[in-house]
Amino acid sequence: MKQLKNKIPLFCTGDIGGLTYTLTNNIVNYLIVIATLSGVLAWPDELVYGRVIPGMSIGLMLSGIYYAYMAYKLGKKEGRSDVTALPSGVSTPAMFVILYGVIMPLHYALEDPYLTWSAATAACFIGGFVEFMGGFIGPWMKKRIPRAALLGTVAGIGFIWMATQGVFDVFSDPIIGLPILLVAMVGVFGGYLFRKKFPPLVFAILGGILYALLLGRTQIDFSGVGLYFPDPVNSVQSLINGFSVIVPYLTIIIPIEIYNFIETMDNVEAANVAGDAYNIREAQFADGIWTMVSATLGGVVPNTVWLGHAGLKKSGAKIGFSWAGGVLLGIAGIFGLFTFFSQLVPPAIAAITYLWCSVVMVSQAFKHCNFKHYAAIAVAMVPPIADFLFTQITNSVGLADVWTEVLPSGVEGYTSEVAQYLIDHGVMWRGVAEVKSGAIIIGIILGSMVAFIIDKKLDKVAITSCFAAILTLFGFIHSASLGVYITSPFMIGYIIVAIISYILHLGRGKWFDAPDNFEYV
Repeated sequence: MKQLKNKIPLFCTGDIGGLTYTLTNNIVNYLIVIATLSGVLAWPDELVYGRVIPGMSIGLMLSGIYYAYMAYKLGKKEGRSDVTALPSGVSTPAMFVILYGVIMPLHYALEDPYLTWSAATAACFIGGFVEFMGGFIGPWMKKRIPRAALLGTVAGIGFIWMATQGVFDVFSDPIIGLPILLVAMVGVFGGYLFRKKFPPLVFAILGGILYALLLGRTQIDFSGVGLYFPDPVNSVQSLINGFSVIVPYLTIIIPIEIYNFIETMDNVEAANVAGDAYNIREAQFADGIWTMVSATLGGVVPNTVWLGHAGLKKSGAKIGFSWAGGVLLGIAGIFGLFTFFSQLVPPAIAAITYLWCSVVMVSQAFKHCNFKHYAAIAVAMVPPIADFLFTQITNSVGLADVWTEVLPSGVEGYTSEVAQYLIDHGVMWRGVAEVKSGAIIIGIILGSMVAFIIDKKLDKVAITSCFAAILTLFGFIHSASLGVYITSPFMIGYIIVAIISYILHLGRGKWFDAPDNFEYV
C-alpha cells in the first residue's frame, strides 16, 4: 500500500463549489417532495416533516459520509491526495416516478395518507434492494439492454412529467418565474459565469429567493423548526404494513431502479475515466444500503450517484463537500429546517430545476447513444406519456373510484361506456390504459426492439418479444396487478411478433435482406 505524499484534507476551498452543487440540488429536490406531499396531496405536516424528511435526510447523510470514506480509501490505496468523492444525493428521475407514478395514484386509491406513506416506504425499500442487486446483475443487464431503450424511457419521463411542470410553474407566476428562469438558463444552457466563476444557477436560486421575499410571495417562518428524529419502531412497522399494498406497483418501481443502478454504473465509470478508479459494485451496494436505511426510517425516494464528477474534480473538490453536505442535510432534516425553506423558496425555484433536469435527461439520451439509435430513443419516450395522461385525466375528471374497473384483459381502465365517451369527445384515450400499466418496462421493450431492428438483429427482437410475453403472462405489464393471464391478448400479440421476427431472421441473406448502411432519415 502506497503512502500518501500529502494527506487528503477534510475540507478545502475546492469543496465549496461541490458543497454548493450538493446542497442546492438536494434542497430543491426536498422542496419538490414537500410541495407534492404537502401542497398537492395535503399530507399532514407531522407525516411530511416528522417522518418522510428526517428519513430521507439520515439516508443522505450516511451516503455522503460513506462516499467521502470511499474517496479517502482510494487516496490511501493509490498514495494520492487529489481524489474527488463521488457526488450523490436524491435520484431526481426516480423521485418523480415515485411521487407521480406510485404515491399519487396510491393516495387517491387509499384515501389514507399514513397507509400511502407506509406503501411508499415499502416501495423505497424495494427500490434500494433492487439497487443493491444491481451490484451483481448490473453488468449483465447493461450488456444486453440497448442504452437507447433505457435512456429513452427515462427521457420520456423527464419530458412529460418534469419539463411540462417546470414550464407551467414558471408561467403560473411570470413576474417571479420568468426572470429567475432567464438567469438560470444563461448559466446551465449558455455556460456563462459571473466573476470568480460564480454560477448563474446559484445566483438565480439565492437571488430568486430574495426577489420573491421582497415582493411578498414568500415569507420567513421558523414556526416549524424543532426536533424531528424518526421513530424506528413505528417506521419499521409501517414499512411492513406497506408491503401488502405496494405489490401492484412493482412494475413501476423495479424498472426505474434498474435505470437507477445502471445510471450509477455509468456515473462511476465516468469518475474512473476522470482519474478516480472507484469500485462500481461497492458504489451500487452503497446506494442500495443507504436507500433501504432511509426507507426503514420513513424516507420515500432513493439515493444514487450523481453526474458531475469530472466537473467537481476540475474545480478542485475533494472529500469535504461529500461529508459536509451529508451532515448539513441530515441536520436540516432532523431539526425541521425544511419547513423554513418551504416557506421561503418560491415554486419557480423548483420549476427551473424541473426544466433543467428534464432537458439534461433528454439531451443525454441522444448525446450518449449512437445517432442511428435515435429512433429507438424516440419510441421509448412514448409509453411514459400514457402514464401521464391516465393520471391527469382520471384525477381531473374524478371518475377513478367510480367507473374504473379491471377489464377482461387484466388492464385497469374505465368501463367501456366511459372510455367510449372520452374517445367520442376527442380525448386521446384509446390504448392509454393498456400502455399505462408497466409503461416504463414497455418503453424499454419497444426501444430495445427498435434498436435491434436498426442493428439487423431480428433474432434479438424475437427474444425481446418472448420476454415481453412472459412479463405479460405474469402481469408485470398491461395488467392492473400481478397474476397469471393466460388469455391475455397482449401476450398472444407478443408471441406472434416473436414468431414473425424469427422467421424473418432466418430469411435474411436468402429471401429477406437490407443494406447495412441504411439510413431511415
